[in-house]
Amino acid sequence: MARSDRSDEERVPERFRRWPLRVAALALVAVAVAVVWITNQLLTERFTETTRNRAEVRLALYSGNLMSELQRASVVPLLLSRDPSLIGALTSQDYSASTQRLISYLDEIGAASLMLLDSDGRTVAATDRSELGTNHRLTPFFVEALRSDGTVFSTNVNDSGGMDFTYSRRIDVGGALTGVMVVGVDLRQFEQSWAGFSDAVMVTDSEGRIILATESRWRGLPESEALERRSPTGAIERAIQATADWTALPADAYLRGEAVMRQTTRIPFQGWQMTSFTTYASVRERVNGVLALEIMGFALLLAGGFYLASRKALSAMTLFQRESVELRALNAALQREIAERERAEKSLEVAEQTVAQTSKLAVLGEMSAAVSHELNQPLAAMKTYLAGARLLVQRRRPDEALSSFHRIDDLIERMGAITRQLKSYARKAGDALEPLDLRDCLSNALAMMEPQLKRRDVTIARSVPRQPVPVMGDRIRVEQVIVNLLRNALDAVKDSDNPRIDLILAAGDTAMLTVRDNGHGIADLESLFEPFYTTKAPGDGTGLGLAISSGIVADLGGRLTARNGNAGGAVFEMRLPIHHPAALAAE
Repeated sequence: MARSDRSDEERVPERFRRWPLRVAALALVAVAVAVVWITNQLLTERFTETTRNRAEVRLALYSGNLMSELQRASVVPLLLSRDPSLIGALTSQDYSASTQRLISYLDEIGAASLMLLDSDGRTVAATDRSELGTNHRLTPFFVEALRSDGTVFSTNVNDSGGMDFTYSRRIDVGGALTGVMVVGVDLRQFEQSWAGFSDAVMVTDSEGRIILATESRWRGLPESEALERRSPTGAIERAIQATADWTALPADAYLRGEAVMRQTTRIPFQGWQMTSFTTYASVRERVNGVLALEIMGFALLLAGGFYLASRKALSAMTLFQRESVELRALNAALQREIAERERAEKSLEVAEQTVAQTSKLAVLGEMSAAVSHELNQPLAAMKTYLAGARLLVQRRRPDEALSSFHRIDDLIERMGAITRQLKSYARKAGDALEPLDLRDCLSNALAMMEPQLKRRDVTIARSVPRQPVPVMGDRIRVEQVIVNLLRNALDAVKDSDNPRIDLILAAGDTAMLTVRDNGHGIADLESLFEPFYTTKAPGDGTGLGLAISSGIVADLGGRLTARNGNAGGAVFEMRLPIHHPAALAAE
């Protein structure tokens, strides 16, 4: 019984020793909350006032620029209405040089457009030639100009929903109406400059209708309807928005669900007003930055107190050591998996090379019939030359017979060149790379495809630079890619009325060969380079040509891409790195 009482006495002081730590932690949290709250109030008011002053300065600058443009443009109709050449054109009704004269004034004046109307409202001269002949008899700028003796300003809604701003003035000769001068004012340029800042800016006329705004959806609407044009927010989004706005003062308005401050100034022109909406984003960022530092400081103090109060570092270290052992075991398992994947990739590479060789042999089989037809022509010519040489020898004319033998020798060389091309194409390419001139590869590919090109009525347009286009690669594999691209282009233009294939070779940062045709184009660009994908009829293709060609170009450090041309047809681009022998030698 005595031992139990003594144990209770030992536990009671331990419980009481924990209270000071808890009280200190609670006091630190209370002080932190008070400091953060007071700091938030003071800094929010200060930064909000600064932001408001900057918004007022920007608004004054915007309104001043707008008023300056309006005043500058208001003088133009008066000056042009006194132009002798325009007045003479109206009286003589000879407008052959009027349009060109208005165009010459356009750059000097800086107006958006200039139009000269006759007394019936018909456009007789204009900087926009599409307006010639149109009738503006009922448009506000023509009607109001007839009613006034001075320059009038008009606002009109165009067909696209935008606002057109014009100054117009009647032209009188001898007290009689002769025409109307119309000057278009480009106020839309200010919308683009205003959009470069974070403010949303709008200009309203005397009726409260928005005529200029950084938000195109606002034009033609009252301010209240414009601000309501936003997507509805859910409960979660409203909660997030309330959390984001906690550092801001009560908002002047809400734009797209975000609190903004509203600034308005009067423009001394026909009762116009300019209004800007500035977000509290900069205020939030600056206030939150200071608050984050304060919270971080209190958090560090609180963390230090907890660290000193809790002595669990040893158990945490033991846990970390156990996790380290598990991570090492996991790392070893990952290394084994990586080794297995590397072996699988090597096997796949060997399989791809085998498929590439098979595709080449398949192409060779398709070409053999055309090449045999090409060999028949030299054989027939040789037979003719031999018959002629036999007659010349019988008639004792050896010099002429020797000339026939020389021609036969040339034909034999040509046949040998054809067979050598086939043998080099059928040979399996090695892994050794060598410096190549891409122009030679293109010429060899065209020579190899010559029998098929001669059988087809296809226009081949070739553009090759005069300087060499050096690349590092395997000649056989590069020529294989070019032959595949040429065969695809030939198949694409077989149904075209005027088949044409453009070959463009260019050298810059990279060597680029472009193969463009005027065929039917590519329907599925995403699956184009996948193996066994083909749009040809069964038996006409394996669907491996482009997949193999893409792999070859990628192995050489380049890229093979395809797209549809603007005028129809397909465009293939093969890019290879430029080979710089001098740079490699220096290294």
